[in-house]
Amino acid sequence: MTTKCPKTVSGSKCHPPWTLPCPGASCPEECRCDKSFVYCNERSLTSVPLGIQEGYRVLYLHNNQINNAGFPLELHNLASVEIVYLYGNQLDEFPINLPKNTRVLHLQENNIQTISRAALAQLTRLEELHLDDNSISTVGVEEGAFREAVSLKLLFLTKNHLSSVPIGLPEDLKELRLDENRIAVIAEEAFQNVTRLQRLLLDGNLLTDEGIAPGTFHGLTNLRELSLARNSLTFPPPLLPAESLIKLSLQENQIDQIPVAAFAGLNRLEKLDVSTNQLQTLTQGVFDSLSSLRHLMVRNNPWRCDCAVKWVVVWLKSLPSSVNARGFVCLTPDKVRGMAIRELTLDIIECPVDADQPPWPTLRSTPPPPPTTTSITTMISTLITTSIPYYFDSPSPPLPPIPNLPGPLPPYVDPLKISFTVVNSTKIEVSWVSYFTVTAYKITWVKRAQSQINEGMRERTVSGVQRRITLTNLEPRSVYRICVHVLDTLNSYRPGEDTICSEARTKPALPTKPPVTDIAPRGSINSTLLMAGIIGGAVLIILVTLLSLFCWHMHRKSRSSSTKWKYNRGRRKDDYCEAGTKKDNSILEMTETSFQIVALNNEQLLKGDFRIQPIYTPNGGIGFRDCHLSNNSIAYCKSSNVPSTEFCHT
Repeated sequence: MTTKCPKTVSGSKCHPPWTLPCPGASCPEECRCDKSFVYCNERSLTSVPLGIQEGYRVLYLHNNQINNAGFPLELHNLASVEIVYLYGNQLDEFPINLPKNTRVLHLQENNIQTISRAALAQLTRLEELHLDDNSISTVGVEEGAFREAVSLKLLFLTKNHLSSVPIGLPEDLKELRLDENRIAVIAEEAFQNVTRLQRLLLDGNLLTDEGIAPGTFHGLTNLRELSLARNSLTFPPPLLPAESLIKLSLQENQIDQIPVAAFAGLNRLEKLDVSTNQLQTLTQGVFDSLSSLRHLMVRNNPWRCDCAVKWVVVWLKSLPSSVNARGFVCLTPDKVRGMAIRELTLDIIECPVDADQPPWPTLRSTPPPPPTTTSITTMISTLITTSIPYYFDSPSPPLPPIPNLPGPLPPYVDPLKISFTVVNSTKIEVSWVSYFTVTAYKITWVKRAQSQINEGMRERTVSGVQRRITLTNLEPRSVYRICVHVLDTLNSYRPGEDTICSEARTKPALPTKPPVTDIAPRGSINSTLLMAGIIGGAVLIILVTLLSLFCWHMHRKSRSSSTKWKYNRGRRKDDYCEAGTKKDNSILEMTETSFQIVALNNEQLLKGDFRIQPIYTPNGGIGFRDCHLSNNSIAYCKSSNVPSTEFCHT
């Protein structure tokens, strides 16, 4: 059944406040009304429109040009409005005449510079106030102004010009955001009256160690989150609220040391972030009090992985699977640069030998017995009172001496240790010992390539009682990275967590009569064959050349020493005789064909018979003589009588 509104509503109400308006409720012509919302945003308004009736709960006035003079008195009496959006306007002061029952007020992105007590005194029901991105300075806030908003629980002052924490905060405040300001000093009494505060953000300010008074945060017994990122601290602030703190953010500072008592008593702390600082090492036992720790971020710190980091290695490996510790990566020395501290072994960490100090404790087969007295952390917490701050200028904090306790202090040993036995060129035996009892182990191995890209990873899972495994079918003279992963009760593991890794090199392959499968690369074989072919071809060419020269020489020798030569009868019989007598009155001498033709006197050519006789090269030397013929003619004859074969006539 629908309730009808009377024509005249003056002095009467057709419905109680904070309910839907009557269907006939008027809406300013500049705005649009829908149910309990009045939309007057982004209309270039310079003042709040008149005529907004009761019954509307949310008023949108953002992204206009409203100034401080644009708030009519009738707006303050509008009792049904609870949420007002006024961001993105032209306000330079905290506005007055806002709806008196406003609970949430958005004033960010204006140019507000001053805040008066009178303006906030009008908003007794205000619970959430957004003043981000304005021009509010410390002198622009009247002392005690925020205290007038007695119901205020959330106060956001991000990105302003504050140089200190405003004095006089409301007692019921639960969240205070002061990040991205210019705060350099926090007085010890700044948070004395806000004991219900649960979340405090001071990121991006100018805070130093001296700017935070000792005990500043100690009285915040309900504080759950404290953020001091992007400041200039060199160590955590002293005397943190141990009873309630759950999240502590200290990233992007200049922290280079964390005293051993920095987190003493923070047994409820679940998240700690010290990323992007100057930490190179940590004091042994600094995290012992953090029994509830679940997330630890330490990225971008120049961790020095020398002997002082051994306790961190053991501590990380002893953490339960529910703890997520990230960022422990070595920067120095170069030998372990880029390696996760969790993956280091005690053998790879270099420690100077000190004759006055006992060696680092070695791995034991059984866990040490639990201490019979109070833990060292509890004793430290008991000895250190809140009146003694631990911040210091000297290298070590002014802590009272710790009495000697029975047993190791603490029993830091390597909970997982791995060793190798290289059997031959294709086999490696892996063995390990574990400080803890686990469900199973996962063993992974991969060959390290020259390009630093590991390929072909293999793995095998064994039971928790097994301590040895043999890796076979490996490549000779190769480096393998072998890791042992601890599996939890669900038979799963996290990469890089609860893991120990090391490297081993296989032996070179031994030559055997039958060809082995691991032969030289194909490229080497091709190069060898090519070289052999070139050398063989060159030798063959040389041999052919020498053989050709030898044959040619023997051919010449055989022709010159032939004993059965005779004139080639295929030609005219008297060619050479005619050539000799008719052209130059001489007889040609042809040594190649064993003819010898010599010049004769003209008188001898007049008449007479001449004989041309073959000349034979004797075996073993020359033995020719002149043959005197009966007609006083002379020819060359062999010493033995050889019959003439041809005759020439003149």
